[in-house]
Amino acid sequence: MKTFNIVITSAAALALASCGHKATSDNTTTTVTTNVADASNMTETAPADGQSFANAAAASDAFEIATSKLALTTSKSSAIKKFADKMIAAHTGSTAKLKAAAGSAAPAITPDPALTSDQQQQVDAMKAMTGVDFDQAYAKAQVDGHQKTLDALKAYAATGTVASLKTFASGMVPTVAAHLNMAKGLAGK
Repeated sequence: MKTFNIVITSAAALALASCGHKATSDNTTTTVTTNVADASNMTETAPADGQSFANAAAASDAFEIATSKLALTTSKSSAIKKFADKMIAAHTGSTAKLKAAAGSAAPAITPDPALTSDQQQQVDAMKAMTGVDFDQAYAKAQVDGHQKTLDALKAYAATGTVASLKTFASGMVPTVAAHLNMAKGLAGK
C-alpha cells in the first residue's frame, strides 16, 4: 500500500508539474520546470501557461535563426541560401513581436530563447554536414519545425492563458503557414 501511495503521489506531482504548478507532499514543496520545445521546435500542442509558451516560441525562433545562419555558410544551393535569408529576417521579426507581446502581459514575461538539448544536438549534427546531406537535413528541419510551430501557435491561440500571447500566436499563424509551404517546396514535398 505504501508503494501505491508513492506512485499516486508521484503521478500527481508530475501532472501538476507539467502544468507549471507546485506539488506538495509531506510539507515539502517541489517546483518542476518543464521545457516544452522538442527536437526541432515547439511541441505539437502548445503549453497552457504564458511563460512556457513564450520560452518555446523564443527557442523556436532561435533554432530557425541558428540553422539558417549555418545554411548561409554551409550550403552551396542558392535556393537554400535564399530561403535561409528569409527565415533569419522573419524569425528575427517574430522574436521582436514575441518580446513585445510577452512584455505587455501582466505580469510581464521574459521569453528564454535557449535551445533545448535536442535542438542543440540537431544544430551540432548539422555543423558536421556538407553538400547534399546538409541541404536535406536543413530542409527537413525547416518542414518539421514549421509544422510543429504552426500546430503550437494554433493551439495556444485557441487555449492559451495570456491574452497578448494568444493575439501574437493567432497573428503568426498565416506567416508560419506560408513558411511551411515554402519549406515543403524546398524539401520537395
